[in-house]
Amino acid sequence: YRPMYVHKVRVGLTETGEIAGWQHRVVGQSIMDGTAFADFAIKNGIDETSVEGVHTTPYAIPNFEVELHSPKFGAPPLWWRSVGHTHTAYVMETLIDEIAGRAGQDPVAFRLKLLAKHPRHAAVLKLAAEKAGWGTPLPAGVARGVAVHESFKSYVAQVAEVRIQNGRAKVDRIVCAVDCGLAINPDNIAAQIEGGIGYGLGAVLHSKVTLTDGVVDQSNFGDYEVLRFGEMPRVEVHIVPSAAPPTGIGEPGTPPVGPAVANAIAALTGVRIRSLPMATHKLVQS
Repeated sequence: YRPMYVHKVRVGLTETGEIAGWQHRVVGQSIMDGTAFADFAIKNGIDETSVEGVHTTPYAIPNFEVELHSPKFGAPPLWWRSVGHTHTAYVMETLIDEIAGRAGQDPVAFRLKLLAKHPRHAAVLKLAAEKAGWGTPLPAGVARGVAVHESFKSYVAQVAEVRIQNGRAKVDRIVCAVDCGLAINPDNIAAQIEGGIGYGLGAVLHSKVTLTDGVVDQSNFGDYEVLRFGEMPRVEVHIVPSAAPPTGIGEPGTPPVGPAVANAIAALTGVRIRSLPMATHKLVQS
């Protein structure tokens, strides 16, 4: 099982729309506790995987505080593709997007301003935005959303194009830029990113495991839904040329897709999705 996580975040803004302070509380069951990895993964009671992607944020946020609570539950959890970044990227990138909106600033420009000291994050963000045509007109009923995240020492930005059809969201296109150091096998990099996007998209749209009286409700792929062929968007992968040492590529494509889609939905509907999967909000194409 994936662990359940809840984030509670309080953000203060100045009169000019700048971030003045950020208080972030993460609550969720440790995926390392009780495993052979606990001794090196849990330090001073803190499971690094519970807060990775939050306490390591590249954004220049003043007065930044992160707090972790790791209660124990009956269901034994384990890791899932991209580990803690599955939930931390979603929270950080949807919040940054919402803050940009409240400040009346473009989501890409707002991020770039906060990434002035992190050129590799900024480079993938600029490339994804450029290749996606960020700021250019779209057909009626279509919007773009953006997200950028680092995991496994690789940098990935994604722009999602989403439309609303009969009151439900359909993801048409994902444009992705990736910096994973020296690209030894570009075809393999693209394939891993494409697979990670499909994997992550199925999870944020549909997939869930629920229990009743200690028994799992889902029995097979008929009621545990994954992404269907007809739901897979067009995916474009652009690799940043680099001579840096190669870094991870099997998992970094997964974290940004959820927030990119959620941010596009917010641009279309004004609705901020704060719990997953999105199907529970009746905004997913059946």
